[in-house]
Amino acid sequence: MTLTVHEAGLDLADPRVYADDRRLHASLALLRRESPVHWVDAPAYNPFWAITRHEDVLEVERDHQVFLNAPRPLLATAEFDELNRRRAEQGIALRTLIHMDDPDHRVVRAVGADWFRPRAMRALRPRVRELAKRYVDRMVDLGGECDFAQEVAVHFPLYVILSLLGLPESDFGRMLKLTQELFGGDDAEFQRGTTNEEKLQVLLDFFAYFQELTEARRKEPTDDLASAIANARIDGEPLNDFDTASYYVIVATAGHDTTSATISGGLHALIEHPGQLERLREKPELMPLAVDEMIRWVTPVKEFMRTAAEDCELRGVTIRRGDAVLLSYPSANRDEDVFDDPFRFDVGRDPNKHLAFGFGVHYCLGAALARMEIRAFFEELLPRLSSIELAGTPQGTATTFVGGLKRLPIRYSLA
Repeated sequence: MTLTVHEAGLDLADPRVYADDRRLHASLALLRRESPVHWVDAPAYNPFWAITRHEDVLEVERDHQVFLNAPRPLLATAEFDELNRRRAEQGIALRTLIHMDDPDHRVVRAVGADWFRPRAMRALRPRVRELAKRYVDRMVDLGGECDFAQEVAVHFPLYVILSLLGLPESDFGRMLKLTQELFGGDDAEFQRGTTNEEKLQVLLDFFAYFQELTEARRKEPTDDLASAIANARIDGEPLNDFDTASYYVIVATAGHDTTSATISGGLHALIEHPGQLERLREKPELMPLAVDEMIRWVTPVKEFMRTAAEDCELRGVTIRRGDAVLLSYPSANRDEDVFDDPFRFDVGRDPNKHLAFGFGVHYCLGAALARMEIRAFFEELLPRLSSIELAGTPQGTATTFVGGLKRLPIRYSLA
């Protein structure tokens, strides 16, 4: 099939395309080559400019005063955008860090920043390694064959982030289900329903859970991130209920689903590239580079949106005040002008200027934690691994926001 540039642009608004790497990257390569700043007017969506070149994504990320997160931080249908706008006017909409611009973004980000600094990461490292060992041991218990994505990868980072928050293990299953419903709202396997009201109910369930948590931590503060969020003060005042719940939601979901997608996608890449797997086993000192290559290869966050605060020009194209732009991270991370042989999986890739964590003031707060988790898991797995192969066909998640493999059937021998 020969794609047109118009069809390639429409693919960016089709959740099913993100479950098909071949189709997705064919479309993105075409846009990078022929229309790197491309106007997309897809059915059911408000139109937007698709930004697909690494250099241009970087420029937009840098200029956070011209390109704003609000009011449209994510790609959603026009109907959902309108519903969110009305709920925002009522003060009952999700308002996380990815929805905010300065000065709100700066002060709210600071609430949790200390929990992700190097000192905090060093303190958390023993727990992360303990959990990595637990889940590699679980692979042994599963008897040499499993759906790695669902039986291992989704659980390990969930336990890490919810341990950081201080939530009880009895609630982890509930958090997993809500996270999959939130990010899998366009996937028939994970979605709670097909209507916007059903999708919003997932957020309301998150809010209800975290409102109870906030009340508990304000009544009896504890030494965990949940307590830090619940008792935070900005200009002497606590965060309101929705901003507090929103903070929990972004930490619990973004800190989990993105990492699990990278671990699954990273293992799949090693299986598909046995020479790179053997290279990494022989040279474990390459692990930090391998982790960043897995992150680049998977790019679990597919897009963020920005809105132009004034007329500007990008690659000779005039973007008008109020126009929305979509930053395509999978495209930026395969840009031929930046990466040597970008479609080669290379565990020793250096330099690796991927943009999977964003750039500038909105750089991912949990980037160091994600790298530590991925590294800990593979440092535990690879020395114990004798053999590994696919035991079925991997399946991707239908999404336009966050996702990766939802099924990875494997067969393996593990000590």
